[in-house]
Amino acid sequence: MPTPESAKIWCVLHLNNLNLLRANFVTYSFKRHMHDYFVIGMIEDGVQKFDYQREHYVTLPTGLIVINPGEPHTGEAAIESGFRYRAFYPQAETMQEIAAEVKGRPQNIPFFSEPVIQDPALFREIRDLHIALESDTSTLEHESRYLRALAQLVIRHADVPAKTIKRERREITRIRTYIDENFSDDIKLADLANLVHWNPFYLLRVFRAELGLPPHAYLETVRIREAQRLLKSGLPIAETAYAVGFSSQSHFTTTFKRLISVTPGQYAKQVNFLKDNISGHDLP
Repeated sequence: MPTPESAKIWCVLHLNNLNLLRANFVTYSFKRHMHDYFVIGMIEDGVQKFDYQREHYVTLPTGLIVINPGEPHTGEAAIESGFRYRAFYPQAETMQEIAAEVKGRPQNIPFFSEPVIQDPALFREIRDLHIALESDTSTLEHESRYLRALAQLVIRHADVPAKTIKRERREITRIRTYIDENFSDDIKLADLANLVHWNPFYLLRVFRAELGLPPHAYLETVRIREAQRLLKSGLPIAETAYAVGFSSQSHFTTTFKRLISVTPGQYAKQVNFLKDNISGHDLP
């Protein structure tokens, strides 16, 4: 019998609230979305496919995946039996600090131009790190292995010098800032168009061209990012849904699962923010 679909998320507080995921995905797929942190994933078994930077990628077993912050991407099984997957999500500032440690001087946030990396030795080191972070070993071991593994990733595969992030149009930056600051409101396309004195159709075309997402999808990523923060703090699911701007808890749950891979209830239980231990359970 094929392995049932499952997902587990947990948090390691002493590594800057690092979130981790271990999953077996068969029919589940991530809708196009983006994060303000890195995604470092590992395919343990099976085959995964994803779209990223207008390209289509397939990742085989022992393949590493690195998604830069702010880059829209998808993710799903490429074969009927699915794939086994591990991932962690370091903050951009954490990766920047590690790059500075490696170089001995201040650095930009590292940039990885190749999202799929074939490096068997590094894959084993990062997978061993992920397994260690799921076990109740010492803080010193966690910190030491984490710094070592991510430093090797930066040394061996980050662009040197780091790629300069493309400059957005001033109007797009203004629209993003408005969405970031007003995500809980019922934002209308006309509001955004009036903000920058563009017609709505032109705004949609330019926004998607520069960010890879339409405005409503960007709004969803902002809302779910804030929802993760509120759920970690202990806010009930229903209150979280309305606090971030969803009109119903069912819509919130559907959107959250499509972007994060577990429901808000499972996320709140699995990411044990207060005890920093190993907790969580598989999806039904």
